[in-house]
Amino acid sequence: MSDTEGETKLTFDWLPEGMEPLADGEYDAIVMGTGLKESVISGLLSVHGKKVLHVDRNGYYGAECASLNLTNLFEKFEAGEVPGHLGSNRDYNVDLIPKFIMACGNLTKMLLHTKVTRYLEFKSIDGSYVYKAGKVLKVPATPEEALRSPLMGLFEKRRFRKFLIFAERYEEDQPSTHDGHDLKTMTMRQLYEANGLLPETHEFISHAMCLQTDEAHLDEPALATLKELKTYMYSLTRYGTSPYIYPCYGLGGLPEGFSRLCAIHGGTFMLNRDIDEIMYDDSGAACGVKSGNEMAKAKMVIGDPSYFPREKVHATGQVVRCICFLDHPIPSTNDNASSQIVIPGPQVGRKNDIFVCCVSSTHAVSAPGVYIAIVSTKMEIGKPEEEIAAGLALLGNIMQRFTSVATTYEPNEDGSKDQCFISSSFDGTSHFENDVEDMLALYKRVTGEDLDMNINADSVEADY
Repeated sequence: MSDTEGETKLTFDWLPEGMEPLADGEYDAIVMGTGLKESVISGLLSVHGKKVLHVDRNGYYGAECASLNLTNLFEKFEAGEVPGHLGSNRDYNVDLIPKFIMACGNLTKMLLHTKVTRYLEFKSIDGSYVYKAGKVLKVPATPEEALRSPLMGLFEKRRFRKFLIFAERYEEDQPSTHDGHDLKTMTMRQLYEANGLLPETHEFISHAMCLQTDEAHLDEPALATLKELKTYMYSLTRYGTSPYIYPCYGLGGLPEGFSRLCAIHGGTFMLNRDIDEIMYDDSGAACGVKSGNEMAKAKMVIGDPSYFPREKVHATGQVVRCICFLDHPIPSTNDNASSQIVIPGPQVGRKNDIFVCCVSSTHAVSAPGVYIAIVSTKMEIGKPEEEIAAGLALLGNIMQRFTSVATTYEPNEDGSKDQCFISSSFDGTSHFENDVEDMLALYKRVTGEDLDMNINADSVEADY
């Protein structure tokens, strides 16, 4: 380092002539994009004593999962002037990728593990619904409620209730709770049939409660799907109205919370800073980044697919999302201020499910009297409007809508060779369960260790 006019100027042997160091120059890890997955990783690395540089090309946190005010939302979708009747700009925090959090799922455990819950306030979602035979019906919250549900006939209700009781008491390490079933070999379809459940009940449980998005799981070992059902039921009994929670002021608070965690532990953040090039050493491993005439060096580079060359990722499909402003709650949801509706694909002649979720001023994301409903699904035929039509039809009058189509990507390799650790794009569901699996896998790829998830999700320090 050299000292010029009383200021310390960083210089490094590896820095080419005419180039300046980016921030402090040398780091353990450089993270690109402040999306939720990247922010979780940077926060956890900082907690473990790693020196982290975190950059984002945008002027706000959250990347593709940011929450925007009205002005930024209309600007992003090039929708012209903001209509005056929508209310104040500051009342809005609209998620670009809307998702709910399973109350006792892995994302909640991750928030607790890192104590990011201290920066956020959560509220439960009022109701969880499923679409069946042209109607929106409430997902039963208890075995007793199942007996009153119009989702199935009287005898099927009793079989369904008995199945829920089996699922609730099932413990993998206690054979006495298995009822003679080996769920590591028995398929989910066989488990349903062994309990006398009809195919339409299989569909309802799998899609609305186990959150499976297609039919592939039916012919796979039942254990993983049953665990999803147990998580749903556990989350449901936690708050009683639905299994989901959601942060006040939108999902953008999640990456901001993890970013704050990183900053508290010495991480450096730079917004409005794009990366022009990822640099590699002679062995082909990433060793730093270049931005304009500045460079930083690191042992690894982490980021979302948009920051990496196309040869390092491959497309996995497309997701269509439609953000809709309503002046009423979604019909047939008991006038709830927030709700989720799952439309099982087979109900509307599709392979993939359609998801509808709704939030409002109750969660401080819109002006009073304005409801934000979002319809999303994985595209199958390349016709966005047609693919979400069944979801839009449930909403009633729509005041304003914004439709986007995003190509989803995942990395070609795990990063062990080139030290490029790339997250997968967010999926088209309205929950985080699949995305958290990718987040945990990314953490293991980066650190070589599993994240300790042995924490009781009941201990959320928040106001529900």
